[in-house]
Amino acid sequence: MSGVGPVEPGEGTRAWGTSDPDGPDGPPHPNALTRGPLVPLVRLYRRHRRAALAALTLTLLLAGGGYLSAVRQDAPPPRPTPPAPPYPSLVTDVSYLDEVAASRAAGNRTFSFAVLVSVQSGPPVTIAGIDQPYAGLSLTSEPRAPFLVRAGSAHKVVITMHVKECGKVPGNAGLPFLDVTLRNKRAMQVHGFILGPRYAQSLSQALQVACGNDSR
Repeated sequence: MSGVGPVEPGEGTRAWGTSDPDGPDGPPHPNALTRGPLVPLVRLYRRHRRAALAALTLTLLLAGGGYLSAVRQDAPPPRPTPPAPPYPSLVTDVSYLDEVAASRAAGNRTFSFAVLVSVQSGPPVTIAGIDQPYAGLSLTSEPRAPFLVRAGSAHKVVITMHVKECGKVPGNAGLPFLDVTLRNKRAMQVHGFILGPRYAQSLSQALQVACGNDSR
């Protein structure tokens, strides 16, 4: 064919300033990273990314465990359970002091003596009552029950007995005792305190004087 006309671009020819949809300025081909010379680099990057994520996860777990361990170590230990207070009979003592002169108006059937009530340790002990085992006698105390005795202290108590019936009192008191009702935070107990030979002698003499003229 003769004549000069515009030259048709050959196959694969690209003009300057145009964009190749498959070229560097166009969108990447879906399989662009899975084929070609970059495939080894991409695979290496993926393997390193998995390893980095696994290492980061392990580091976070270890850091969290160390934080919890530090919190447990810094927490104060639990308070120990306080021991139960002692039974009142184990820390209370009643001892005989001496005879106390009774008033003449009371008559010879009434006599008095003093005891000392003390508490060694523990919470305060309430003396809720004082009694004696003989049916022919009655008693009162000063101070009157109930009264409180604190640990490390002692109270003088004056016991006054009155003979109601000579036939129901012992002629010779061998081992006389006082029944004392004790109460603290642990328990309430009735405990018999033997006051010793001096108290037994004083009680026997007082009963002989009170009932010496009795016809029994």
